[in-house]
Amino acid sequence: MTHGRSFFHIVASLIILHLSGATKKGTEKQTVSEGQRPVQCGTWTKYAEGGIFTSPNYPNKYPPDRECVYIIEAAPRQCIELHFDEKYSIEPSWECKFDHIEVRDGPFGFSPILGRFCGQQNPPMIKSSGRFLWIKFFADAELESIGFSARYNFTPDPDFKDLGVLKPLPGFIFSGVLLFSL
Repeated sequence: MTHGRSFFHIVASLIILHLSGATKKGTEKQTVSEGQRPVQCGTWTKYAEGGIFTSPNYPNKYPPDRECVYIIEAAPRQCIELHFDEKYSIEPSWECKFDHIEVRDGPFGFSPILGRFCGQQNPPMIKSSGRFLWIKFFADAELESIGFSARYNFTPDPDFKDLGVLKPLPGFIFSGVLLFSL
């Protein structure tokens, strides 16, 4: 059970870091198109219908010295498709060493990397292998650009196609006290 306890401590630490704002350098709200929720520079996102997030100040130049981490969570048995809009520009550099977007297949900064992107060419569509994507936008102290706008949606996970729709879990009652309910 050592692994289960370690995983619990990692998740609890991430939640505490997220709530404390320690993973964010900027906290200004982003403006997005009508009908979308505003998103901070870095957030944990679990909207069932998908959504949009942007670099700070998009479509104007992003500020220097920023690091924004976005974690997208899909429902169980779903994957995430991530699309970057064509109006895309991040300071170009060899191997994207300076300003960049990094996308990882999972909820952590150490999850397998799917790509690191910069320059004027918007990244291809990215699909997760599971229900999480970890996205980091990093801007150094020099040469800002307009940044990016990205939209995400959810698709059924092909690994579960033969199992059908996931049924909700019932609530459990123990000694007359409701312990768990959806």
